Amino acid sequence: MEFKRLAIPDVILCQPKILGDERGYFTETFRLDKLREFLGYEINFCQDNESKSSFGVLRGLHYQLPPYAQTKLVRVIQGRILDVVLDVRFGSPTFGQHMAMELESNSKNQLLVPKGCAHGFVVLSEEAICAYKVDAYYHQDSERGIAYNDPVLGIDWSTEKEYIKTSVKDSCLPLFKDAEYVNLQTT
Repeated sequence: MEFKRLAIPDVILCQPKILGDERGYFTETFRLDKLREFLGYEINFCQDNESKSSFGVLRGLHYQLPPYAQTKLVRVIQGRILDVVLDVRFGSPTFGQHMAMELESNSKNQLLVPKGCAHGFVVLSEEAICAYKVDAYYHQDSERGIAYNDPVLGIDWSTEKEYIKTSVKDSCLPLFKDAEYVNLQTT
């Protein structure tokens, strides 16, 4: 497994080695010891989540406030998505910045989304199955979100507006300027 820091330096691209032949392939999808060594701190994933979505489904941008803030390790089991991370850590050098990256099942690449960053994705293939590990349990009262279509953020979701499908809850999320940010002192 190789690790690479991205435009928001705490967002990590995890690239597994895929060993393949005429029979198929084998890959390690997760190595806690190697991830901890790269990060330089302890991380303990406690919950796995999985979603199946059709083309144009947009989930996000979601995050949880401390003490329930979550680090996420996102991967695509089937299909292709555009994964977006928005830094909502007040005081961070990249506060208010976002980055986007395609994740797809063939490469097996994964994205580590740190605590204090909002996360969302849109499905670019006919359908996609996504799985992600989190290091804190879901806590409904700590859940927050930011409107995916906030014009100030200017996120290019690589999908025509008429094809985007969101949940009722996600369609009512606040703009970035009205959101509750994560204080770096409490994460």
